[in-house]
Amino acid sequence: MSAEPQRHLHQRLHHTAVVADTHNDLLMAVAERPPARWAGFFRERWLPQLRDGGVDLQVLPVFVDDRYRPEGALRQTLRMIECAHTLAEGNADAVRLCLDGAQVDRALDDGVIALVLALESMPGLDSSVELLPTLHRLGVRVASIAHWGRTPLADGSGEDATGGRLTHAGVAAVREMERLGMIFDVSHLGARGVEHVLELATRPVMATHSSARALRDHHRNLTDDQIRGVAATGGVVCVNFFPVFLAEDPADHTLDRLVEHIEHVAAVAGMDHVGLGPDFVREVLHDVTPPCCEDFGFDGIDPGAALPGLDGPRGLPLVTEALLRRGLAEDDILKILGGNVRRLFRAELGRPR
Repeated sequence: MSAEPQRHLHQRLHHTAVVADTHNDLLMAVAERPPARWAGFFRERWLPQLRDGGVDLQVLPVFVDDRYRPEGALRQTLRMIECAHTLAEGNADAVRLCLDGAQVDRALDDGVIALVLALESMPGLDSSVELLPTLHRLGVRVASIAHWGRTPLADGSGEDATGGRLTHAGVAAVREMERLGMIFDVSHLGARGVEHVLELATRPVMATHSSARALRDHHRNLTDDQIRGVAATGGVVCVNFFPVFLAEDPADHTLDRLVEHIEHVAAVAGMDHVGLGPDFVREVLHDVTPPCCEDFGFDGIDPGAALPGLDGPRGLPLVTEALLRRGLAEDDILKILGGNVRRLFRAELGRPR
């Protein structure tokens, strides 16, 4: 390591890097405000955090919680998509909603944060795969097809005991997403469903927020075979920061444990196939209007839990510091922080078959 003090080195490296966060549910919080407040609330509450954290590329998942399902799911999906467009248009000096890799590159070159819209599960679609082109026209470029439970497309990881693969509609969704140039996200998909997608995939897939099952045996994490499978497609596994997915013992809910997951994914998949999918939710839950936040947990998990210093985007430089402390090469750290995701998006995002 150079003679430059480490605390200055990690700051320089972090703010030199392209930092990509592939999962932050901030749209949930912004969309709870009246539409006239969407752009302003984002600017006041979230933009300073993204800037302080050095975030250059932010994937914005559209997650529709249970109070909107089933009847209001599509309406809320569209409302959150409109929210994303509105906050981007109202903060055009700072962020830009991007539809393809070239637009991401231009945003980064212009010094504004590149935003990419994603769907977390598809409760608004059910089995209506014919609506995927509609959502693509509205700007969605990344999508998953299940959350914790069962959907008309597939079983989520919380239903692993069923041994379910994708339904006929789920297979059609994979094919249609590949045709459109939408990147398939395997996070939250059940184990057999992940295997099925990897059998079907002819284009790169990614895991936007999944950690390593070899280090923490939790259904939300990916096995080494699954990690290798994602890498074999040319995709990226972005490690989740959520404490319970990193270790069972709360004493191990540490930054070092997070780095162990990152290093494990890199060792299994290769350094070109690992990224960061923090899944910051503590502040989102604080901002979301009840009754959502009163009954938000899954499997007894506290959704407000966070690693020390990593309860939001401002903590991201700590990850760079920890990676340097572990002795990773600067070039490899740049790949982990966002270089790999940028490369994937440059090659695949919005590129129709």
